[in-house]
Amino acid sequence: MSNLPVVPRKWQLKAHGEKNVFVKSPGESPAHIVMKALLWALYLPDYPGMRVEVRIGDRYKPDLISLDSQGNPVFWGEAGKVSPDKIQSIARRFPSTHFALAKWDTSLAPHIQHVAAALNDLRREAPFDLIRFPEDSFARFIGRRGEIVIDFADVVWHRFA
Repeated sequence: MSNLPVVPRKWQLKAHGEKNVFVKSPGESPAHIVMKALLWALYLPDYPGMRVEVRIGDRYKPDLISLDSQGNPVFWGEAGKVSPDKIQSIARRFPSTHFALAKWDTSLAPHIQHVAAALNDLRREAPFDLIRFPEDSFARFIGRRGEIVIDFADVVWHRFA
């Protein structure tokens, strides 16, 4: 995490013509904030209007969420540590929701095994993505004026269909 800046408490970032304010909670790591921001920018073209840290009436609060016109989640993003129980619970209850889980500068191999085990025997209608952001992500993808430029070609990722 040596390439990460001190993240301000409120950080306005831009991607794909949209702006979002990322609010750092007490004790939240800079890596977690950067992962949320990069995940937001990565999926924003497919899910415009995506929101950050908004409760949706579920026991779990997503890091990122995009809802359909009826208020059902169509995209759910999480950054960092997520328990197998949480993965299984969300994947089971929201089979039509595209789910993405971001990890910071780590091999995806053990996480692929954990996610596969959590998804085992679940009927899914939407993909579940696992993404690795490299250590230099802040310097590579976030400009001085808060503009984020990132694409799937820039990251290592795995899709569970």
